[in-house]
Amino acid sequence: MVGFSLNKLALRVVDEIIEKKDILRVNVFKSTSGATLIDFGVKVDGGYEAGVYAAKVCLAGLANITLRYHDYGDIVLPVIDQFIEHPVLACMASQYAGWKVSHGEFFAMGSGPARALAKKPKKLYKEIGYEEASDEAVLVLETYQVPGDEVLGMIAEKCGVSVSNLYVLLVPTNSLAGSIQISCRIAETGIHRLHVLHFPLDRIVSAAGMCPIAPLHPDPTVMMGRTNDALIYAGETYYTVRYENEEELEGFVKEAPSDKSSSYGKPFYEIFKEAGYDFYKIDPGLFAPAKITINNIVTGKTFSSGKINIDVLRKSWEI
Repeated sequence: MVGFSLNKLALRVVDEIIEKKDILRVNVFKSTSGATLIDFGVKVDGGYEAGVYAAKVCLAGLANITLRYHDYGDIVLPVIDQFIEHPVLACMASQYAGWKVSHGEFFAMGSGPARALAKKPKKLYKEIGYEEASDEAVLVLETYQVPGDEVLGMIAEKCGVSVSNLYVLLVPTNSLAGSIQISCRIAETGIHRLHVLHFPLDRIVSAAGMCPIAPLHPDPTVMMGRTNDALIYAGETYYTVRYENEEELEGFVKEAPSDKSSSYGKPFYEIFKEAGYDFYKIDPGLFAPAKITINNIVTGKTFSSGKINIDVLRKSWEI
């Protein structure tokens, strides 16, 4: 067990957001049941810094995230840089969108440390060996709707907290904050891919990543495609690990990037459309970073694999 609570760490970031709400262009309000809701783009503009704060909440405050521009040959794009402490807890126990919040007509994917209280999914927390105890819960929802009291009550009950101690961030994908917080999932995307390949998560010591920020589109499905393309075709990751078997480690690195997928090569929206809008018909190997680099501190050697594919981004983002 670690000596901190993911929800308590995230609440420190939430307090900053509330204090800076006017600067961040977010709206903070209470539900009739007493939950604190923060709108990052449903009915407000949000913005760049709001996106960084949303991502920090997803990562339970365990990441340093900055914005800058990066030159990709003849185009320059805004990108995020991230450096993450306790990467397995920050990315998998908190940031990973592992909670399908569904009630009546409401549906959203849930991220953030509240997942650790609800154990969504339970198998992952058992594998990580992480238990959380907190009387306050922080959840980030990728949604275009404001959840009603029934939804909020269900979330609070699953987390074992009172509704008045529930904090929910509403971050639509086709908002600037939404696009940024998805780009900030690049290190998590790589860790999840390594996990699928059965890489032992407890060997990961630190994580970093860089990813361009997808330009906005009014259609949520098109925007979902654009944000996925940012990760798949231009997201770069760097991990420090402890791993004794160097040959095995090199094999993981070679298999991890997205270009090893049979679905690789087209904008994600096209792939999704061809699959009948069914995620389960898409090769799961596509959900991976464009490039992955791993430094093994047992031997000092570093392995890298994958490539940046700006041509697909040009098509996807209509550049």
